[in-house]
Amino acid sequence: MGDDIPLAAFIGLLVVLLLLSAFFSGSETALMSLNRYKLRHKVRAGHRGAKLADKLLQRPDRLLGLILLGNNAVNISASALVGVVSVRLGGELGFAIGTAGLTLVILIFAETAPKTLAALHPERVAFPAAYIYVPLLKLLYPLVWMTNLMANGVLFLLGLRKGNAEGNALSREELRTVVNEAGAHISQKYRQMLTNILDLEKVTVDDVMVPHNEIVGIDLDDDIEDIARLIQHCEHTRLPVYRDNIDKVIGLLHLRRLANLTSRSGFAKDDLEGLLVEPYFVPEGTPLSTQLVQFQKRRQRIALIVDEYGDIQGIVTLEDILEEIVGEFTTDPAADDEDIIRESEGTFLVNGTANIREMNRVMNWHLPTDGAKTLNGLILEYLETIPEPGTGLEVEGYPIEIVEAQDNRVQLARIYLNDTAETTG
Repeated sequence: MGDDIPLAAFIGLLVVLLLLSAFFSGSETALMSLNRYKLRHKVRAGHRGAKLADKLLQRPDRLLGLILLGNNAVNISASALVGVVSVRLGGELGFAIGTAGLTLVILIFAETAPKTLAALHPERVAFPAAYIYVPLLKLLYPLVWMTNLMANGVLFLLGLRKGNAEGNALSREELRTVVNEAGAHISQKYRQMLTNILDLEKVTVDDVMVPHNEIVGIDLDDDIEDIARLIQHCEHTRLPVYRDNIDKVIGLLHLRRLANLTSRSGFAKDDLEGLLVEPYFVPEGTPLSTQLVQFQKRRQRIALIVDEYGDIQGIVTLEDILEEIVGEFTTDPAADDEDIIRESEGTFLVNGTANIREMNRVMNWHLPTDGAKTLNGLILEYLETIPEPGTGLEVEGYPIEIVEAQDNRVQLARIYLNDTAETTG
């Protein structure tokens, strides 16, 4: 059979079949390797090839059925064709050699090479292929439908359902991996900002608040001269106003509203009370992501943190949350942070009330933040006693020496940097 057909025609047809096999194999890998998020971006941008590819991938069972149907058809045809040519040229021995040769050719030129190319450049292969598959699927739909019906029937018997497949939604940790793997597409600065946003839910207002004993406010029981002096030298624009102690807050004062009063002869305490706005209280343990939304919803910039008994624990501001995202606004952290003083290269004096997360962010340190909030609390947590000056300990690779301790807490400590502890200062 086929003795009247020229050998060149057989070889030409075989080459065409191998090219078709390579097309089916490569396009399958390309379509399945497409980044779904990049694909959706191109679809929204109006890319025609991306729209067709996305349409095909919405029903992967039909797409795979079409590809496998075509691939198997051309591979079987190529095998039959080689069998005919091999028998004509060399009989049974020629058939064996031809079969082995075809297997090697298909493996290299119709499988491995096109699939590798498609995996490296999926969009360059998948989008042009989509122009062919969409009309081809319509043409061969009855055959593809029948094939998929039988295949899905087998899967049904095995207990597999379409609804069992996992969605494409990313978890927070998976999204973090996507951001970190973005490489040169996103600068290191913006990658860090994006991961900081993802971390907002893990961080609470307690971690970034100004603690109770460091709150700067106006005590209406003080003399008016002392109040005016505090306002004059204050670095903050909003201050809590209280009587006797900070737990008895009666309102918040925006110093800008005080400008009209100070431009005249002076002001009285009653004038201050008339400018106060109602204080905004939030419970301790509130995630920063929640608090950021609440600040936006209530159009507030400062909140007082209270515990379960209603006692004030500290203050959190919108700026504190923004710094968790974008980092410090200063350029020389060791010089600008009054809680951290550089003694020498690799040696720092740190106030015991310094917030650990703030220290880590400013100095690029890695002290543990899953327990105590301040350096004093961290030291007491590790030693389980109030240490004497000169006591030393090591926390996560950071040697710490107690310099000053009084009033039942560590006032000042010296932190040494070794090979495992680095700083940006």
